[in-house]
Amino acid sequence: MIKSRTVLLVAAAGLALASCQSAPKRSVPVPSGKSASLLAMEQVAIAAHKCWIASKDPAFKQYQMANELNSFSGTPRFLLVPAKHYGGKPLLVVQARGNSSRVEAFGPLMTDSLGARIGSDIARWQAGNPACSATA
Repeated sequence: MIKSRTVLLVAAAGLALASCQSAPKRSVPVPSGKSASLLAMEQVAIAAHKCWIASKDPAFKQYQMANELNSFSGTPRFLLVPAKHYGGKPLLVVQARGNSSRVEAFGPLMTDSLGARIGSDIARWQAGNPACSATA
């Protein structure tokens, strides 16, 4: 009985040591595992925050951004909500679904005077141009 217990302890110790070994180094880059929608939304959200919020753009002064990029629903998105009511109803939703890199925007701000600007900014950022305004 003691001999079999010793054998089991030695085997367990061997397994524990083997699990501590580092994995072999790979020369091939490992993909990030991010979906096309998340990659697209990260690009757009970073630019939106930089251009609309962090720059203190007067047109967006009364809003704040709520990031929901780490959504487990497969729909990464960000919201613009009233600055004084963070838990309030979103005035703008910008999202991409599933494995699509197509970004869509909707909400009351899209029918407001800012709608055209929001649409052109998002289209520019989605195309890979992180500039805050279109250049002529």
